[in-house]
Amino acid sequence: MKKIFVIGIGPGEESYMTPAAKEAILASDVVIGYKTYIDLIPHLVENKKVIDSGMKKEIERCNLALDLAEEGSTVSLVSSGDPGIYGMAGAMLEVKGQRDSTVIIEVIPGVTAVSAAAAVLGAPLMHDFTVISLSDLLTDWEVIKKRLHLAAEGDFVIALYNPKSKGRVTQIEEARDILLKYRKKETPVGIVRNAKREGEAHMITTLDEMLQHPIDMLTVVIIGNSNTFIQGNKIITPRGYAL
Repeated sequence: MKKIFVIGIGPGEESYMTPAAKEAILASDVVIGYKTYIDLIPHLVENKKVIDSGMKKEIERCNLALDLAEEGSTVSLVSSGDPGIYGMAGAMLEVKGQRDSTVIIEVIPGVTAVSAAAAVLGAPLMHDFTVISLSDLLTDWEVIKKRLHLAAEGDFVIALYNPKSKGRVTQIEEARDILLKYRKKETPVGIVRNAKREGEAHMITTLDEMLQHPIDMLTVVIIGNSNTFIQGNKIITPRGYAL
């Protein structure tokens, strides 16, 4: 069968990977992905052809997966989290359409970083929320800022992906300043690094003090809405139930 599984392996720890994702990898002849993610699943790719590559090689990986599937291989194209949320699903489907291929594409969902981080923090996403990546590699920074303004004005809980890197340090500062225009400085903020995998760490703080804590590309930052509160060592955004 000419088939590509586009797989989300979840946050990285096998216990948080879906059975469907494992079955798809085991059923594949070839596994392709970003090296960091392939390295999280070494025991699942034994005796398989493994092709890994670095960042910014997404389209190259999609074309290679399609080439191999056209030749008759069953291919797993691996993403962390969920492949349809900042993952490989969109690119893979676009490449297939551009090449007018008959290869079957099946997207296997996974636990995404925002879900994993929320579980570590308690229940910060119990009401409407939005996820915004602060990476301006593929999205203009002015567009990202507009989204931050509108999400804050709409009182969404806001989760930030890719908040800070070695070469991109001012965006998280500007994002925090934008949010302070709409939120109280005491607004609860959760910072989670390596959610649900080795090296997990988290901090519960406030919007005013969030920049005093370590934040990097392995971090998800969740900023509460106007009703979010801290109870003990957990963040809760009430859904509105009568208690």
